[in-house]
Amino acid sequence: MVKFEGWEWMQMQCCGNLSPQAHYPPARRAVELESSETKVVLSVLGMTCAACAGSVEKAVKRLPGIQQAVVDVLNNKAQVLYSPQTVNEERIREAIEDAGFEAKVIEEESHDMSTQLCRIHVRGMTCTSCSSTIESVLQSLRGVHEARVALATEEAQVRYDPNILTHNHLISVIEETGFEPVLISTGEHITNIQLKIDGIKNEQCLNVIERSLHALPGVESIDIYPDTDKISITYKPYMTGPRTFIEVIESTGSGCFKATIFPNDGGREAQRQDEINRYSKLFIWSLAFTIPVFMTSMVLMYIPGVKHVLEIKVVNMLDIGLLLRCEFATPVQFVIGRRFYVGAYRALRKGFANMDVLIALGTNAAYFYSLYVVERAAFSRHFKGNDFFETSSMLISFILLGKYLEVLAKGKTSQAIAKLMDLTPDTATLLTQDDEGNVVSERQIDSRLIQKDDVIKVLPGAKVASDGFVIWGQSHVNESMITGEARPVAKRKGDMVIGGTVNENGVLHVKVTRVGSETALSQIVRLVESAQMAKAPVQKLADHISKYFVPLVIVLSLSTWLSWFLAGKFHAYPKSWIPSSMNSFELALQFGISVMVIACPCALGLATPTAVMVGTGVGATQGVLIKGGQALESAHKVNCIVFDKTGTLTVGKPVVVTTNLFKKMSLKDFYEFAAAAEVNSEHPIAKAIVEHAKKIIEEENHPWPEARDFVSVSGHGVKAIVLNKEIMVGNKKMMSDHNIAISVDAEETLAEAESLAQTGILVSLDGEIAGVLAVSDPLKPGAEEVISILNSMKIKSIMVTGDNWGTAKSIARQAGIETVMAESQPETKATKIKELQNSGYTVAMVGDGINDSPALVAADVGMAIGAGTDIAIEAADIVLMKSNLEDIITAIDLAKRTFTRIRLNYIWALGYNLLAIPIAAGVLYSSTRFRLPPWIAGAAMAASSLSVVCSSLLLKNYKRPRKLNKLEINGIKIE
Repeated sequence: MVKFEGWEWMQMQCCGNLSPQAHYPPARRAVELESSETKVVLSVLGMTCAACAGSVEKAVKRLPGIQQAVVDVLNNKAQVLYSPQTVNEERIREAIEDAGFEAKVIEEESHDMSTQLCRIHVRGMTCTSCSSTIESVLQSLRGVHEARVALATEEAQVRYDPNILTHNHLISVIEETGFEPVLISTGEHITNIQLKIDGIKNEQCLNVIERSLHALPGVESIDIYPDTDKISITYKPYMTGPRTFIEVIESTGSGCFKATIFPNDGGREAQRQDEINRYSKLFIWSLAFTIPVFMTSMVLMYIPGVKHVLEIKVVNMLDIGLLLRCEFATPVQFVIGRRFYVGAYRALRKGFANMDVLIALGTNAAYFYSLYVVERAAFSRHFKGNDFFETSSMLISFILLGKYLEVLAKGKTSQAIAKLMDLTPDTATLLTQDDEGNVVSERQIDSRLIQKDDVIKVLPGAKVASDGFVIWGQSHVNESMITGEARPVAKRKGDMVIGGTVNENGVLHVKVTRVGSETALSQIVRLVESAQMAKAPVQKLADHISKYFVPLVIVLSLSTWLSWFLAGKFHAYPKSWIPSSMNSFELALQFGISVMVIACPCALGLATPTAVMVGTGVGATQGVLIKGGQALESAHKVNCIVFDKTGTLTVGKPVVVTTNLFKKMSLKDFYEFAAAAEVNSEHPIAKAIVEHAKKIIEEENHPWPEARDFVSVSGHGVKAIVLNKEIMVGNKKMMSDHNIAISVDAEETLAEAESLAQTGILVSLDGEIAGVLAVSDPLKPGAEEVISILNSMKIKSIMVTGDNWGTAKSIARQAGIETVMAESQPETKATKIKELQNSGYTVAMVGDGINDSPALVAADVGMAIGAGTDIAIEAADIVLMKSNLEDIITAIDLAKRTFTRIRLNYIWALGYNLLAIPIAAGVLYSSTRFRLPPWIAGAAMAASSLSVVCSSLLLKNYKRPRKLNKLEINGIKIE
């Protein structure tokens, strides 16, 4: 819960948890992790801010045997990972109480709070009816908290209680629904790796290896594939890793086994490529059989010599041409078109109708009528009839072509994720060090073999292989591919580096802190994937329509056929309307089939998710992480933005500019007391005071006197006992609450500081004002211009801060903000936002601190500045990675562009069906003799889905508003 301040955090900003889920997974009271580690969750009362959380965390971490301590100030909880042989729960509880807080072990948390995330790739979905059905089936399962199924990404994300369900159960349910599920992952912080093992002689060898690996701490599950000598291991990356697995395997069996990392199959991209190849092969085979059918029915019959051969009778009226068409059309209908039968059967068995049902009905009507013609011709000497074999075979071919092109196009919508995933280098240089930190040896390894606490060497021009911190060397690192930061960031000993960024100059030795799914890059990818899975509220319209669309189309198709058939039967239209090659029944049948196949719910179902996929992907490349369709939909309506001050409108790194003493004491003694109290606080002003004290005392690592009875008063300041004196450091409100008189001189000093947009901090010793510190936190470069642009967009800007009124008004005046709320508590910020919402505003909140989290959640759109805390980032809907205010405009503009594209997609998808169905039904036939043959209707149906996807892909050309190009941020002109 540490708040990283200002630009320093640009070196660490992606290392926090960017996922929209809770900061740590809920757990029961104590869960046995392994023989030497146990986890406990405690309720901690009395915490009010980040300083409190930091105090609790430090108190716990001082104890021996503590592996990890995470404090959640918003939920008043602490989660501790510890060694039971060294420390126990009671000792941990006492340590927290010694720090001044109430603590108790949570005996039993609700069963429903235990949550696990499962991601499943689902093959076989053809339209939004399929995704809606799977979603409703999964939601109905006991133990499922949430299920989301995305047609565009062909993925299901299920949050479920692992105590009630397993991922295998979820997979079997999807299979029973009639689709092909492939497991992607079973947990958010679990990594999977596949190893190839040479030297396996029999199944017993694999069993020995499996037992050896299961004995390792952190191994979750092991899957063995004897046919390929492959082993798949799911594990917790912070406890073990692939190099350990390889060492265990190779030491098993007296060294007769050799393990290597399995060639990367590309994951989802490989599955997508398989799907592209499958549709490509199906289309080519379909085309190979369809061309002869088309030629014999449409072309060769007009060539005199060939026509004579085709009309040679085989049996009665059955000629060679009809027999050839039947033989070539049959494999297309039942072998190549089998997927449509399977899909239709599965859908109907579960009580819903999808696009496969329409295709199967349409092609079967044409095929089996043609088969009837063949049978009549074979057994009659006088029968004359026309077949529609070319209709069914060409229809299937065009639909397969459309699907092939659609899969190709959909693959491009997720290119942003593919580009992010490709940032990690293939290899890394692993260093071996002795006890004194000297490098003993180095070797090249696959980057997937990196484990936590490894030391890796990063050469100039090379990519950093994993997240960590610099332990030797200095350089500049280009982080633009992750954060969007325009200029390289200086790195030296102790600075954090992000996996996937590029080392510009100088050699760095980096100690790895995060691997696998824990890395910043993985978390960004997961956040973008999660955003692409999330449905925008506007998509509910498509889901609702899809429930009734296919049954309605079937009714319309049958009605069209019946109307034309009866009209022909009772001579309601002249015989001249009937083409010479068919009769009234066949004409009616063609109209009915055309209606059935031209109506496409696919385009409707793809309208929103494809646009959201491209929009969120483009946002990620611009340094704006948008957490899904809901955030996009709300952001495009924003007409009021509430800004936090410190770290949002201002640089966020305050510095002490003046000190006025009102008591006879040296400056060093004054700062000795002030820093001793403030060193326990994580507030930006507290850090500024401590840093300034170091300069006064001229010692970087000066040991401050112990502060007893430390208390942080949220929004006001801190108090403690230092060297047997009661010291308070805070604002006027804190002093008046403790009945401490403020002299006229001190009042004048405060007023002067406030007039200069500085924050005045009072320091009291034993109930008397000892001095006043003036702390300055300058306005961010470009802030005034951003507010001006927002005003031109008719978006109201409001500043809300916990700082005093004088400083707040001065900063607001500099920024060009008219409405100000100062001296606001966290809950006051949230209340103000609700008041604005009640007044009819769609409100966005921009903040960076823990105290902004309630307001971020209360707002219609929460925007977290990238330099903010983990809690703020988790509470937000949009994360501005670069910490630049102009990205607020980019986020709103991108949301507007995306929703304009969604509206266009809907207009096209709905308009297409509203126009196409009447034309296919023959509305224009009476006046123009224009009709759509079924195969052309099939091509048009495929084109509609493709056009919607291509429409969404146009968002990839998004350019941020031109008015931002003239801004100067951090002294760099943005071009």
